[in-house]
Amino acid sequence: MTVESKGDEGVLKIKVTGRFDFNVHKEFREATEKVVAGIHKIEVDLSGTDYLDSSALGMLLLLRDKVSGDRNAVAITGAAKDVKKILEIANFDKLFILS
Repeated sequence: MTVESKGDEGVLKIKVTGRFDFNVHKEFREATEKVVAGIHKIEVDLSGTDYLDSSALGMLLLLRDKVSGDRNAVAITGAAKDVKKILEIANFDKLFILS
């Protein structure tokens, strides 16, 4: 499990690989601390994520709150079928852009 992040032209890209659970809380928090003035969009790439739990959902909600709760400010991309299903059951498709 790893969390990588990089900022590029106003977009913060965060990639979570492996299990997205409480064990990556510290790494995810450190990646989100890069949210600074000039960042207008965050993309969370879950293409390498094979599992997420309720703590991951909580981390995503905290990230959304960090950028003023704007649905369009955070996009969750690349989620595999099972991961996307969990996000949809939790109604994250109404809180985030899922692609």
